[in-house]
This record gives sequence, structure tokens and C-alpha cells, in this order.
Amino acid sequence: MELSQRRARLIQHLRKRKSREREGLVLVEGVRAVTEALDAGARVSFAVAAPIAGASEMGRDVIDRLADVEVVDVDDKTLVSISDTERPQGIVLVCEQPESDASRVVSTSTLILDAIQDPGNVGALIRSAVAFGFGGVVVLDGTGDPWGAKAVRAAAGMTFHIPVHSCDADSAITAVSEMGSTLYCASAEGKPLRGPRQGHGTSTGGAGFALVLGNEGAGVRPVLREAADSIVSVEMNGAAESLNVGIAGSILMHELTRTDE
Repeated sequence: MELSQRRARLIQHLRKRKSREREGLVLVEGVRAVTEALDAGARVSFAVAAPIAGASEMGRDVIDRLADVEVVDVDDKTLVSISDTERPQGIVLVCEQPESDASRVVSTSTLILDAIQDPGNVGALIRSAVAFGFGGVVVLDGTGDPWGAKAVRAAAGMTFHIPVHSCDADSAITAVSEMGSTLYCASAEGKPLRGPRQGHGTSTGGAGFALVLGNEGAGVRPVLREAADSIVSVEMNGAAESLNVGIAGSILMHELTRTDE
């Protein structure tokens, strides 16, 4: 089966956030991201595959797993033309975006992304949230599209493994308050965060917590800082004055969820 012009245009349109949100579809590129999406039970609309996908054992395994999915076979040149990567791995999925709501996302451990714009940072933080066992991710206005192809690729497909919900700051604050959770905001001027007691001990009464990570330049917006129970930071002993938000956020998530004393 050849890739129709309609589907080729659809794939290109899905690289734009408004078009993607209108269609309710997500592009997943790369063998690892596709594997994770399938493992999480993603509902696949159709797939596009090229011979290059068979160059690795993992790629061949992915193709075998698509036996019950409509797969459009194309040559490597066509795959390159529709891919958003410099070195495509021969497989692209078009999946339905999972539905979510605040009640599923705001849980005992919630990550809140406040106007983080770089899709690489967005994807990396979602991947870390899954790695450290967070229950959900809240994406505030101004944040890069968590379901955009670049963010999904940066998350290595882990976005399908965790509930993700978009809302405004006031709604997020209300949801966290109703859960009785401790609200932490990350800032370079905050108090160094050390150990699990910050997230799971007597300070929260076992009710859980939410961690807010702010814009790469401006940080967390004032309304969230004012609502925070604590302003926290990563303790640094070296000469660097700051860390990339993806790295700092991952360290803070580790500190909040580790159980060793």
C-alpha cells in the first residue's frame, strides 16, 4: 500500500500543535518511542514503515508487533521526507492522544510544568516523572506541546505511560489544594531539597506533593510561588550557578521520591 497524499499531508499537519490538537492524534517516531507507546497500549490509527526499520533487532520486533495494525510500507527516501529527525529509524506511528482529566493526574505525586518551552526539556521531564514513579503531569499554558513529535521523542515514548493534563495555573492550584498535597516550587533562590522527608514524611502527613518547574528564563510564575508551601532548589557545591531545567527537575524528583534515609 502506498502512502496517500492525504495521509502524507496529515503527518505534516500533525507537527503543528493546533492541527494536532484538532485531530486528537499524536506522531510517534523512532523504534524506542514506538515500542514504549505500544507497551502502554497506545491506540494506533496507522503506521508507516520503511526497510531501514529492519536494520536492528528491536526494529524488526516492532514491525512484528504491528501485525494487527494498518501499516503503510514506503521506501527509505519517502520515510525521510515525512520524518522530523535527521536519522529516522524507519517507523512512524499515528496514534490517538490519550484522554485525561485533573482527577486522574493530580495524585500523591504530581509534576507541574509551568511555561517550559523547549520540547526537549518537556519530554525529558516527563520521562523522569515516569522513572521516579510520579502519578501524573500537569501542563500549564505557555508550555511546549507534550504530545508534539519532538517532546514525545525526547520522552522516549514514556508520555503514554503517565496521565498528562493541560490546564491553567489557578485550576492546578485548586486541584493540589483539594488533594491536601504539599506544593513545592523550584527556584535557584530556594532552600536546598534533601531527602525523602520533604516529600513523604511528616511535612506532608502522607497526603503527597506536587512539584512545579518553571520557564527556562523567567522561572515559576508569581501566582504559583505565592501558593507554594516551600520554595526549593538543588544543592550545588561546584562553580556552576544554575542547571538546565530538565536536569534540575530530575534531581528534585529523585529527592522527593527516594526512600533511603
